[in-house]
Amino acid sequence: MPALLPSPVFTPPSPPPSAGRGRVHSIESAGMLDGPGVRFVAFLAGCPLRCLYCHNPDTACLTDSPLRDADDLLAEIRAQLPFLRRGGGVTISGGEPLVQPEFVKTLLRGAKSLGLHTAIDTTGYLGRRVDDEHLALTDLWLLDVKSFVPETYRAVTGVDLAPTLEFARRLAAAGKKMWLRFVVVPGLTDAPDNIDGVARFAASLGSAVERVEVLPFHKLGEYKWAQLGRPYALGSTPAATPAQAEAARARFRAHGLTAVF
Repeated sequence: MPALLPSPVFTPPSPPPSAGRGRVHSIESAGMLDGPGVRFVAFLAGCPLRCLYCHNPDTACLTDSPLRDADDLLAEIRAQLPFLRRGGGVTISGGEPLVQPEFVKTLLRGAKSLGLHTAIDTTGYLGRRVDDEHLALTDLWLLDVKSFVPETYRAVTGVDLAPTLEFARRLAAAGKKMWLRFVVVPGLTDAPDNIDGVARFAASLGSAVERVEVLPFHKLGEYKWAQLGRPYALGSTPAATPAQAEAARARFRAHGLTAVF
């Protein structure tokens, strides 16, 4: 297992982004990987996790990204309506979007006012920031569950696993739909007991979990770490092979789950 990085101490920004303005790293106007259909994806800045395999480490620092008005983003969404209404919608991702919960809520309100399907891509670590209005406005939660072994989770992310599991249970109790995401990292998250632990947990959530996306580890974002002057702890870790990823999917399917790429 790679050497552990120091655990981050997460301090919310002061003053925090407002409901009407937020820090936005980038947008993707025709995303196909973050929820059903063609989607407008807003990648918000800021993240309390320090994942060893993060392929967007440049999103972690909140203040490195520009402030954007919610109205401006909603105008861009409105311009894409003919495409987004064909089974797609809006996904708010990051970073960790729940670093900016009020800004997220404003974007969700705007998207729902346009009749669009909404999704949030989150680690769940800041799930206690989610209120009833967030739940009501969000049709689908893309929840990253990076490990089930607490020690492995902390090694991967620098933070504790418990808040993510707590949030997943809360979503299930509220009847919210989830797509769980799990990354197969050779020598780190690919242990059978770790995969089976995630699978058992996902199955315990019942019909709330519509699918599990089992993703192979890759190093396409390694160059960003170099640009930031930060060491990449997984530099010697090989990318997961298709066979390794499919073996992990089989373990999820054995628990009655729909496991996809």
